[in-house]
Amino acid sequence: MILFGSAVVIVAVSLWITHILIREIARDERNNIKIWADAIHQKAELVNYTEEFFKQLQNEERKRVVLLGDAYRIVTDVDDSEVLNFFVKFISENTTIPVILTDERGKIKNAINVNFDTDTVPVLKGALRAEFMVYPPVKIAYDKDQFDFLFYKESKLFNELREVLDDLIDSFFSEIVINSASVPVIITDSTKTRVIEFGMLDTIKASDSVYIMKTLEEMAYDNEPIEIDFAEQGKRYIFYQDSQLLTRLMIFPYLQWGIISVFLFISYVLFSTARKNEQNQVWVGLAKETAHQLGTPLSSMIGWIELLKMDGVEGDAITELNKDVERLHKITDRFSKIGAEPKLKNTNLVTVIYDSVDYIKSRTSRKVTYTIKNSENEEIFAPINLHLFEWVIENICKNAVDAIEAKGCIDLEIIEENNLVMIDISDDGKGIPKSRFKTIFNPGYTSKKRGWGLGLSLSKRIISDYHNGKIFVKSSVMNKGTTFRIMLRKENTT
Repeated sequence: MILFGSAVVIVAVSLWITHILIREIARDERNNIKIWADAIHQKAELVNYTEEFFKQLQNEERKRVVLLGDAYRIVTDVDDSEVLNFFVKFISENTTIPVILTDERGKIKNAINVNFDTDTVPVLKGALRAEFMVYPPVKIAYDKDQFDFLFYKESKLFNELREVLDDLIDSFFSEIVINSASVPVIITDSTKTRVIEFGMLDTIKASDSVYIMKTLEEMAYDNEPIEIDFAEQGKRYIFYQDSQLLTRLMIFPYLQWGIISVFLFISYVLFSTARKNEQNQVWVGLAKETAHQLGTPLSSMIGWIELLKMDGVEGDAITELNKDVERLHKITDRFSKIGAEPKLKNTNLVTVIYDSVDYIKSRTSRKVTYTIKNSENEEIFAPINLHLFEWVIENICKNAVDAIEAKGCIDLEIIEENNLVMIDISDDGKGIPKSRFKTIFNPGYTSKKRGWGLGLSLSKRIISDYHNGKIFVKSSVMNKGTTFRIMLRKENTT
């Protein structure tokens, strides 16, 4: 119990320290995620600012195209050479915005900053017209019946900047995934269903839509997704959860406790088995030594009885000596069988009970009444080793005599039930507390001042180990009596 208590304390302290470490790691990871989220918002603001800048640039280009239109109209009307030179210079300095001037029928009159020759493409139509219809053309009216159209599209510089912005946004999401370190991340569109980017997820599993939806639900449950709003591209949501390392650390204490529990259980089983084996060796050694010690004087006693008979000594003395010698021989045989595999023989238990009771009755007080509820002529068979089984019956009956303090009743009954034979031995003695129903079978346990506490322990070993049966306290009431039950399996006689 001390070792077990020490183990529990060690485990508790270990789990407590592990819990503190996990809590600190989780707090640090949460702080890192917060810093990461703030950085994302700041970078998103930068992207939105850049997007706004491009929008302003686009509006400025639109204004320049309108001015170009006005310049074209004025050039055709104004005669003043100085003003005319100013507008010509203004038009010629447009080196970035692609512009096409057509009449009302679409015939190209002039083109600037385009990648085609007006000689080969005289009319604005088809794919070329669609390309320059992204923005509505500027109408240049000279009078009520005469007007031209000025078509334009985004400048080459603007397109290059647009590509830079798109790359910036793409790299923005890639950096979110990369900078998330060990934190699993999924970036979705505004619907929270279409995945744009992901990180720290199994690539194969990520191709499964069911897995993605389940992961998104788990992430949303653990942490509120980060919302990022892009001016032109709409909202994006960043889902994330605790890192796999932190998750494993959270599981680790339970795994640790499980491993330690298994270790403690195996240690207990091994310790118990070793102790039991050691006890068995002590029992066997003690029994063999007892049989050996009894053998020498027993042989001598047999010799002396024969000498007495040769000297003509007869009568009750010789008869009783023979009985005691036979009894000692039986006891020696019992002890010699401890530790060896006993031979079981199908035996009539009723006869065994009657013989055992006759032997005990002659050696106990006449105030003890023995009652066998089965008829002497009845036959109930079970496989037993006669000498060892008689020893069990005698031990229980002797305990019953001690319980009733040599004055009372002892009842014995043999019951057949299916493939079982049960022997109940009852007394009306002082009884046994329920808390000690199992303890009384432990070696060394006794309620007697001079007892060794071996009788019931030997009985349990004989029934359990050698007969594959059971012996236990069936019932006991303080100051009213106790009933022991022995359960054996019947041999199949069919």
